Amino acid sequence: MLTVTKQPFIHQTTSVHLRVPRGLKGPHHIFECRRTNIIGTLVQDASPFLFPCTIEYSLICAAILYVMWRNVSNPPQEPPVRRDLSFKRSPHHYSVDCARAHKGLFIGILILVLTIISLILFFVLISRPEFVSLAVTEVTVCELTLYATATIATLIGMIQVRHLQYDAERSFQLDDILLVGAQSGLFLYSTFTVIGGHFTMRKDTILVLINALASIVQTACQTMFILDAGRRNAATPEHIRKKPGREIVTFLLVANLAMWAISTLEKSRAESHPIQLNFYGLWAWTIITHVSMPLAIFYRFHSTVCLCEIWKRAYKLKPTYM
Repeated sequence: MLTVTKQPFIHQTTSVHLRVPRGLKGPHHIFECRRTNIIGTLVQDASPFLFPCTIEYSLICAAILYVMWRNVSNPPQEPPVRRDLSFKRSPHHYSVDCARAHKGLFIGILILVLTIISLILFFVLISRPEFVSLAVTEVTVCELTLYATATIATLIGMIQVRHLQYDAERSFQLDDILLVGAQSGLFLYSTFTVIGGHFTMRKDTILVLINALASIVQTACQTMFILDAGRRNAATPEHIRKKPGREIVTFLLVANLAMWAISTLEKSRAESHPIQLNFYGLWAWTIITHVSMPLAIFYRFHSTVCLCEIWKRAYKLKPTYM
């Protein structure tokens, strides 16, 4: 008879140390260090949004350095002393006149809130593969509505600001050069979008084409409006009282903030545009986006600054020494 003897199994815990050989020549993956920790993953996910900021920072620094270079060794021109004033205003006193700007501000804030809601819905839907097409359609409709509203407001503003006095002696300033130069980024992006949408046969292609064309029209109209309104100022007490076009300037100021948010959070992501990716491919469309979108984002940011200057300066009487 066969006897089976059971021996107790002794569980031994051995610690195994895995050593990965590393050196200057590898072997290692190029993204290995960035994907092994939380901060690396955060940087990788945020890089599409942070990359345009570096371009904007470089452009702003270049503009500031140019202004510093131009003003070196130029003595400041002091305005003549006006002795007919009964009081002297403190140099630290700053006043803001918000008259004739409430309607444009409220409508602009409403547009901004709707844009934020649209972006939230976009990021919620784009994370699910079955709702990618719906997310793209939703944000495209939001952009198209925003472009159409801003274009109509710009055309109305062009008619209203014609009542102000035009200063034909003012030369082409640095802000104008930056505005026109940054506009090329939007034209480049929209042109490639039109080309890709024209040669891609899909159901939602027409909406993308209309959106790109509306972006070109809105950008051109807004640039002409800013260049024209920047050379106008109030000349009579009636201009100061009525402030023609200030509601439109206020609305466009807030609307450009909304378009800046769309360009920064949605358009800077190459994977958010399946039609363009299908036509150009991943690398080609990524290069197009990285070249054009920083300029487009800077255009929205700089348009907001220029509109703020128009809002603050155009509705005041121009001093005699300027």
